[in-house]
Amino acid sequence: MSSTLRFQIVGEAFKKRPVEVPNRKERPSEFFAKYVFNRQKMQQYLPADIYKKICDVIEGDATLDMATADAVAAGMKKWAMELGATHCTHWFQPLTEGTAEKHDGFVEHDGKGGMIEEFTGKQLVQQEPDASSFPSGGIRSTFEARGYSAWDPTSPVFVFGDTLMIPTIFISYTGEALDYKAPLKKSLKARDSMQLVPT
Repeated sequence: MSSTLRFQIVGEAFKKRPVEVPNRKERPSEFFAKYVFNRQKMQQYLPADIYKKICDVIEGDATLDMATADAVAAGMKKWAMELGATHCTHWFQPLTEGTAEKHDGFVEHDGKGGMIEEFTGKQLVQQEPDASSFPSGGIRSTFEARGYSAWDPTSPVFVFGDTLMIPTIFISYTGEALDYKAPLKKSLKARDSMQLVPT
C-alpha cells in the first residue's frame, strides 16, 4: 500500500502546473512598501513637528508623550483606512513558538446610541491582553496574570488584509518579559551602551 501511495503522490506532483503571475502595471516604486507605515508615509500623514518627534523616538533620542502618540495614531488610522483597514491589533511573539494578536475595531460607541470611528494614542501605545494563557513563570494569581502589550515604534506598523498590525512587546503585570522581543531589545540596548563606554 505504502509503495503505491508513493507513486500516486509522484504522479500528482507531475500534474502540477506553474502558477501564472501577471506582470504588474505599476512601477515598483508605486507598490513597494505600500502596506508599511514607513518614514515616507509618516512624512505624508503626520504634521512636520510630529514627524520629527516620532523619528527622535524611533532613534532612541526621545520618549513618547501622549500628545505625540495621539497625533501619530490619527495619521496612522487615516492611512490604514485608505487601504481598507477596519481593525487594529497588537501583534506579539509570546513564549509559545508562535504569534498572538489582540484585536480591536476602529469603532466606538458615541454615548448617544451611535458609533464613531476612533483610534487614540492610548490604543496605539498599550493594550491589555490576558497573560494567563501564556507561559509566565508560574504566575497565576488573577491580578498578577495580567499582561501588557506595548507598541515598539522601532518596528514598522503595517496593514495585512483589513487589519492594522502594530508590532509590540509583551510583558507581565510584574514587568517580566513574556515574549521573545523584549529580551532582544534589552540586549541590543545593553550592547549599544557598552559601545559608548571609552576603552
